[in-house]
Amino acid sequence: MRLERLHTAANVATAIAWGAIVWALYMVFHFVPMERTMGNVQRIFYFHVPSAMVSFLAFFICFLASLAYLFTRRRGLDIAAQASAEIGVVFCSVVLITGPIWAKPIWGIWWTWDARLTTTLVLWLIYVAYLMLRAYLPEGSRKANLAAVVGILGFLDVPVVYMSIRWWRTQHPAPVIMGGKGSGLAPPMSQTLRVCMIAMLCLFIALLLRRIVVELLQDEVDHLYREADVAPPERG
Repeated sequence: MRLERLHTAANVATAIAWGAIVWALYMVFHFVPMERTMGNVQRIFYFHVPSAMVSFLAFFICFLASLAYLFTRRRGLDIAAQASAEIGVVFCSVVLITGPIWAKPIWGIWWTWDARLTTTLVLWLIYVAYLMLRAYLPEGSRKANLAAVVGILGFLDVPVVYMSIRWWRTQHPAPVIMGGKGSGLAPPMSQTLRVCMIAMLCLFIALLLRRIVVELLQDEVDHLYREADVAPPERG
């Protein structure tokens, strides 16, 4: 019953995500005006920033689920932590891809060892290591425990990434939202950014639910193998 409800919720979330993405694409390419200084390349902003925010959310959910798992040992929390980390790595990868594409025409370089860029790369590497640990350790409580510890410690880099452009003078632009005096966006840009944030959040929820459903189905398959007294195949 729980699996059926999750599957239905995933279908609903997917439909909403598709609608939100279409809305966001319309806002980015037809509604918001071209930025005066940077031109069309600035439109990457509307994908770059929401992807970063959603990756932070994903790693925060991994952090909370990992912490709760260590106290409760509930399998569902371990699944939620794993699913959130996987999707967080995807969104963080989008950040690391769109950033250099935006930087090249504006800064004249693809990459610089700026505080924001470097700490974001470190964050991505931490959670890639988390996924590798989960992929190569044998199934069992030891694997879940070690993954939970890495998921908790890895999140410590998120506030460092967020605050890096406030703590240090960097080549990365100063924050345009809640960045203090002089920060902020023109109303059409602000509206477009909000729509893109909603679209990315809807996409994250849809992917998270689907990933959890897949993992629960895999658990059921493993259970059937054990009932038949047959060793389940190793997970890829």
